[in-house]
Amino acid sequence: MRPILALLPLSLLCLACTTDGVVMPRFVLPSDPFSAKLEPYFQRKDVTVAMAYRHLGTGAFYSRNEDVLLHAASTMKVPVMMALFQAVDAGELRLEEPIKVRNQFQSMVDGSPYALDPKADGDPELYEAVGSTRPLEELIRRMIVRSSNLATNLLIDRIGPSRATDLVRSLGGYQMSVIRGVEDQKAFEAGWINTATARDMEILLTALVRGEAFSKSSTETMIEILKSQEFNEKIPAYLPKGTVIAHKTGDITGIHHDAAIVYPEGEAPYVLVVLTAGYRDEKEANRVIAEISRVVWQGRTLAPPAPSLPASAGREGG
Repeated sequence: MRPILALLPLSLLCLACTTDGVVMPRFVLPSDPFSAKLEPYFQRKDVTVAMAYRHLGTGAFYSRNEDVLLHAASTMKVPVMMALFQAVDAGELRLEEPIKVRNQFQSMVDGSPYALDPKADGDPELYEAVGSTRPLEELIRRMIVRSSNLATNLLIDRIGPSRATDLVRSLGGYQMSVIRGVEDQKAFEAGWINTATARDMEILLTALVRGEAFSKSSTETMIEILKSQEFNEKIPAYLPKGTVIAHKTGDITGIHHDAAIVYPEGEAPYVLVVLTAGYRDEKEANRVIAEISRVVWQGRTLAPPAPSLPASAGREGG
């Protein structure tokens, strides 16, 4: 059973687990100065800001509204990518496999055809390839780096949305769901949307950076693809120039997200996910996400190192 961190004082150390008799802290909440600087971003009543932060070196963890379920926007493309590489690792797919490029898809509501608008896509160039083929790996890169909606739908048709959701569940994310491709207007109007939480996105990126869920080659390739992201107005915006960041953004009307692995030079990386809903101005949402990212960057050393706890302390329930 997963801990409900919102119910605990911010200064507490919580939930240790044992491995071969050695107590390993599972979560360590950052110090109060850290959380005090972040708290103002969660006070507005007309918007939702959710975040999850985990330091891979100290084990520090901080979250707010981490289980609030929001429209996933393009963050859903991360589990789609992971599911595809899982299939590659299993020998079901090949990265060089040719995929036919087309711009006609079927609504999940009634099977009626619909097409994507190149003008509304972050990667209009791919539409020039309609009628030809492109390698699987190229489509994955376009889906992440340029947030190509056309590539996304082609890939979801290839592997199925349930495979992405199953991947999330297998890694311990119990709320995020991928149920369809993008721009299926009939499905949207019927309330069938892809969803995400800050906690589940953090779980996915933590699993990726730890390198335990996929082959070494697949792990390295996925991280390299995320590092090539071309939209950098959110988490990277206020960080020191040259900071290496592997991340995926997501934007639709009123929804603005970013989920990242940040690599401070000479330090262990950390995962930061910030999801927002309700901002009418995308630039304001981007600024808030960038400011939260800067606070986390500046305060990452405030989080205490993970100490050993008594063997009887706070074990996780079954």
